[in-house]
Amino acid sequence: MRPPSERPSEGRERMDSMEWLRQKRIDLLERTLDGLDWVAQWRGTAATLPAHLVTGIEGEDAAFFYLLRKGYTVVARRWSSGNRPGDLDLIAWHGPMLCFIEVKTRTAHDFAPAEARVDSRKRHILRRLARQYARQLPQETFPPVRFDVLSVYLVPGQEKEFVHLENAFGWNERRRDFD
Repeated sequence: MRPPSERPSEGRERMDSMEWLRQKRIDLLERTLDGLDWVAQWRGTAATLPAHLVTGIEGEDAAFFYLLRKGYTVVARRWSSGNRPGDLDLIAWHGPMLCFIEVKTRTAHDFAPAEARVDSRKRHILRRLARQYARQLPQETFPPVRFDVLSVYLVPGQEKEFVHLENAFGWNERRRDFD
């Protein structure tokens, strides 16, 4: 048996190897889904959507894997209530915090950052949907909630770039907002 002084490093090495394995599993899943998309396009069975919708879906997929790598537990994608307009791009738990994540995707760096497109009207829609989602949870009180904006830049010929603004806005307009 090892002396007690050596045990913490052994535990840390195990944690590092477990995290490495988790990251590799996420990488494999992402590559597998990319491969399936390629096969569907090659066979001509991929859905034909307008270019801006394809870009948005690619950005949401990239954001999904980005959040998984950061340790988030994504519980819903493109959630809609059915009786209200709009949708919540991603809903995830980050520890005890329930995060509603609006994803903005761009294929170029414009003058204004992508997150600037989350105006007061969009924030209002996101808040209403978030309230409706939180009300359906089995607990009696709302969990701690955060609204994030995740900008994804899919610039051709460059690595994917992410700008994650945690707690970008709150339940009301008195908090820091973009406009």
